Amino acid sequence: MALAPGVATSTDPNPIEEEGPPIDAPGLNYFVFALFFIFGGITSLNDVIIPKLKELFTLSFFEASLVQFCFFIAYAVVGIPGARLVKKLGYMRGAVAGLLTMMVGCLLFIPASQTAVFGVFLFAYFILATGVVLVQIVANPLISLLGPAKTTHSRLTFAQAFNSLGTTIFPYVGSILILGSLATVTAAELSGAELQAYRTAESQAIVNGYLGLAAALAVVAAIVWAFRNRLKGEQHDESSLAEGIALLKRSRFGYGAACIFLYVGAEVAIGSFIVNYLMQAEVLNLAEQDAGKLISLYWGGALVGRFIGSGLLRMVSPGLLLATVATGAITLIAISANSTGVVAGYSLLAVGLMNSIMFPTIFSLACEKLGPRAADGSGIINVAIAGGAVIPAIYGALADQVGLAAALALPAACYAIIAGFGIFARKPA
Repeated sequence: MALAPGVATSTDPNPIEEEGPPIDAPGLNYFVFALFFIFGGITSLNDVIIPKLKELFTLSFFEASLVQFCFFIAYAVVGIPGARLVKKLGYMRGAVAGLLTMMVGCLLFIPASQTAVFGVFLFAYFILATGVVLVQIVANPLISLLGPAKTTHSRLTFAQAFNSLGTTIFPYVGSILILGSLATVTAAELSGAELQAYRTAESQAIVNGYLGLAAALAVVAAIVWAFRNRLKGEQHDESSLAEGIALLKRSRFGYGAACIFLYVGAEVAIGSFIVNYLMQAEVLNLAEQDAGKLISLYWGGALVGRFIGSGLLRMVSPGLLLATVATGAITLIAISANSTGVVAGYSLLAVGLMNSIMFPTIFSLACEKLGPRAADGSGIINVAIAGGAVIPAIYGALADQVGLAAALALPAACYAIIAGFGIFARKPA
């Protein structure tokens, strides 16, 4: 795949490579859509399991946020090494490695349940997330390369809609299977051997769900392996870690990577505690399972918005549309934090609609003209996804001090910076 070098601008210290022709792989789009569906669904299950583990281990909001910390910190640890691994193995074999690692992470929930130790659950989440990172490093640049450069924003947003389909379906099913406990006591009422037995029994629902996922991942990995040689025209630059990090010197890419950190952090912070938020007496006063089912509205809003956004992005400046939805998110958060009842609950759930185009649009705006360094850019962006570890932990700590509603000022601030990036990147690179 020949790639013509571009010309560096006076404000950009790094040359920009022009995009080459699309990779020749008929039908491969469907495979990538399936990857988006899988890693999206698995990631959103955390929102269901956090309130469950919070009750089982009598955790504070900050302690419960450690689930997301251990999951999303994998992006910081694995992002750059994972990009190098994918460049060495190729996209298809890299996807298999990611799927198998996810399967191992799912199986680790068995010893986590048997030992009933919170730390073992956290380790299982880290391994599961390691696989998710590898799959995401494959999926994001691959969908960008499977078509013309001028429709990258639209195509990536459409692919992200399948990610949202997973995040909509998995939490609803997970709420029924995991939050539907028949127990008449809580962990706070037990101690000693009784508490250990209660935790083991109640976490079995989590184990059963992840065992089913492990079996499904094994099947998908086998299918991908069978088609491992189908991708034609794949090419990667050999570059050092320093060269990958050097991409951050490009103002557009560096600002975009920071916004990925803030966007993921804000989205995950809201999703992680939205069950507890909706259960509050002054909001919707729901039972745990009923509140858990409503997570599907939060992620379902992103699903609807991404299908709509994939069309709008063909007609509207991606940067300006990004600034618009970020402003919408701030407005909805302000309404929720300063109201009660149905208005407070559903205005926060509606933030999911505003989230819809943010990740794919920030990603594609930041990575414009990276050319054969797309895998390096994707690796750096995946490191930035570690915002899902940091922002929710800060949000949890704030919520312990000032309450869940007042702490929403943190994600609102994140969206304000994202709106600024949309205006900054409104013109093509």
